[in-house]
Amino acid sequence: MEMHQVRYFLAVCDAWNFTRAAEACNVAQPSLTKAIRKLEDEFGGPLFHRHRNKTILTELGQRVRPHLEALQSASEAARLDASSFLQAERSSIRLGVMSTIAPTRMTGFLTRLREELPALELEVSEAPSKDLVQAMEEGRFDVALLAAPSLPEVLHGLPLYRERYVLAFPQGHVFAGRNDVPLAMLAGQDYLVRVHCEFPEHFRALGAPEPKGARVRYSSEREDWVQAMVAAGLGCTVMPEFLPAHDGISTRPLSEPEITRTVSLVTVAGRRHGPALASMVRLARRYPWSGNSP
Repeated sequence: MEMHQVRYFLAVCDAWNFTRAAEACNVAQPSLTKAIRKLEDEFGGPLFHRHRNKTILTELGQRVRPHLEALQSASEAARLDASSFLQAERSSIRLGVMSTIAPTRMTGFLTRLREELPALELEVSEAPSKDLVQAMEEGRFDVALLAAPSLPEVLHGLPLYRERYVLAFPQGHVFAGRNDVPLAMLAGQDYLVRVHCEFPEHFRALGAPEPKGARVRYSSEREDWVQAMVAAGLGCTVMPEFLPAHDGISTRPLSEPEITRTVSLVTVAGRRHGPALASMVRLARRYPWSGNSP
């Protein structure tokens, strides 16, 4: 059985006439008739009989019709799915990534995305959380990977994984003997500010009073500079749990209170996803983020 035979059969069912069915299929009537006869030979009996001016299904034709309709529907669905897949492969996505997200959490996901959409053009840009939210609202990114205590209504976040905030300090520091560091113990400590860290936003979201008494010694937008100074013994800093730490740095979870953040895949709420972005969101839903080693 070939798909054109199925198409011709169903055309006759709809038109009740071989001539009109041939016109609908844009094929000569003898070719359509020959194809139907081959189909009847395969099924072992006539599928149609003529009754006055109409062509009517035989009992055998009535029994096979639902199966051939399902076959044509499946064929069309496969064609549309393949078309969407190829369209997705040729598409591009503008991905914004919050600057404090660990690259090691992203690379496995991006590798899997490349395997599923090998021709996808992915443009990745880094920015602080607030800038990413604004860029998403303005349509400058198609999707973003970020952590924020809340999002504006126009954006939708798909939670991916959760991580704690930790205190980073030089090896040999007094905090090295602890399992965790209560936030109040930052008082009196030399502190290095990571300018793009969203830690204060999460702290305020808890409704807790901000820690006081830490001596701010240095501020920088550069993660590597801050960590280099921590490793050199010039102070401590708060950072996300999975952000890679330089050699010479130790970390302990913050406590009293414990503060966490949830990293989400953010899209524009209510906006229909193109094939490429839809594939990316589906992968994000099933990707094993919790099993991804930091």
